[in-house]
Amino acid sequence: MGSFQHLGDQLIHSGYIWNVVVGEFVAPNGETFTRDIVRSPGAVAVVPIRYDDQGVPQVILVKQFRAAFNAVIIEVPAGMRDVPGELPEETALRELIEETGFSAEKMELLHRFYPSTGMTDSVLHVYLATGLTEVGRQAHGPEEDHMEVFEIPLALAVGMVVSGEIADAKSTIGLLLAERRLNALDVAAP
Repeated sequence: MGSFQHLGDQLIHSGYIWNVVVGEFVAPNGETFTRDIVRSPGAVAVVPIRYDDQGVPQVILVKQFRAAFNAVIIEVPAGMRDVPGELPEETALRELIEETGFSAEKMELLHRFYPSTGMTDSVLHVYLATGLTEVGRQAHGPEEDHMEVFEIPLALAVGMVVSGEIADAKSTIGLLLAERRLNALDVAAP
């Protein structure tokens, strides 16, 4: 495949976090074309795990109103990388505290992925958080003020992904990868 060339962007809308642009490109055959693109600073998601008295992994999830769907969605804690210069791991820890009231001793990167390659340049970092300590929530905005934080067995959350009850992409990816990672740790244990 030949190379594509980006000629530039025309700003259509400048928002609080995102900018919408029309990007102009040249195809390998010389054809010029445009695409609508949402320019984004990216986001993070966190799969916070605690263990119950029997050693069964429990995950902390949130039920949060999402305006785009006009519905309450079950998700892992997450947030935008809206603080300039903040590393993704720092954003993940900050968002975990804001949304759940827990801090984590360890944040392990599970995956870095592109949530919607056809419309945005956003990159989403998903972390596994362990060694949780309750520190108190620091909610921001009406959605977080009214979100429900709850804890369920990780296996149940994975079942909710399989059944479609959890359909959010970052949560689906994070929960499946967290289960895989924790199972690999169990196999590796003496």
